[in-house]
Amino acid sequence: MDINTKKLKKNAFRVTKNRGVTASRVRVPGGFLKAEYLGLIQEIADKYGDGTVHLTTRQGFEIPGIDMEDIAEVNLLLQPIIEGLEINQEVPGKGYTAAGTRNVSACIGNKVCPFANYQTTNFAKKIEKAIFPNDLHFKIALTGCPNDCIKARMHDFGIIGMTEPQFDKDKCVSCGACVKACKKKSTAALHPENYRPVRDHSKCIGCGECVINCPTGAWTRSKEKYYRLAIMGRTGKKNPRLAEDFIVWVDEESIIKIILNTYKYVEQYIDRDAPGGKEHIGYIVDRTGFMEFKKWALEGVNLSDKAILKDNIYWSGIRY
Repeated sequence: MDINTKKLKKNAFRVTKNRGVTASRVRVPGGFLKAEYLGLIQEIADKYGDGTVHLTTRQGFEIPGIDMEDIAEVNLLLQPIIEGLEINQEVPGKGYTAAGTRNVSACIGNKVCPFANYQTTNFAKKIEKAIFPNDLHFKIALTGCPNDCIKARMHDFGIIGMTEPQFDKDKCVSCGACVKACKKKSTAALHPENYRPVRDHSKCIGCGECVINCPTGAWTRSKEKYYRLAIMGRTGKKNPRLAEDFIVWVDEESIIKIILNTYKYVEQYIDRDAPGGKEHIGYIVDRTGFMEFKKWALEGVNLSDKAILKDNIYWSGIRY
């Protein structure tokens, strides 16, 4: 077969080690889907694949063993899943078009987890709607709290949920449970004064441990949602490193705007001769300098008075 591999990968099919055989990548924004779609994935795997499914690290499904001649038929079977997950397409019926930007991944969020400070899936889908379809290689992950179960700091954009704890002195019984929890599990941002907890905002990371551990409900999560935006984490060969904080106590709309601005920045500065036409964002930032990235990223962004923006960022990591 005469296969255009660039077109194949753009349609979210993998080039495999077996000639003429491919694997379909099924994205699941935010890692959440109805169980009914599992049956459709099984149908594709049994009819056109080798009967197996690989669960990817980006919260998707990879169906191996598909003959390249069957791609069109597989795309038709994928269509109900794509529509059900409300995934943007360039052409309906043509599968997961423009698959350069990876699936927006998320931890399970506050629908289930008591530690999570927000509904991660909803925010992930909101980002999905804003950025897809797109051929540029971006990786975005959302986690509900600083426990970081999704490993957000290994991504280009890691979004970590925060809350500003609200204290009701009339419900406090001076038991000290919140102070003890903050000291043992977090940053010791609470200390007792006259048998009542006092919060140091400069040390608080918005984890919500005080809320979880208060037996009387004296501490509650803030109605407003806040986030820690960490940027340019990566694995790979040259210089794997963890993402560093860019903005703390930032809001959703600002994060989305910053991500969209970064697409414009990458379009301006990407090395078109990079292998596969892809250059990791972090390497572009290294090449142009953080201040140039910062100028593009913050274009038209109106941060609140509460947001803390880093003046500069210095990454380290492992250098080979």
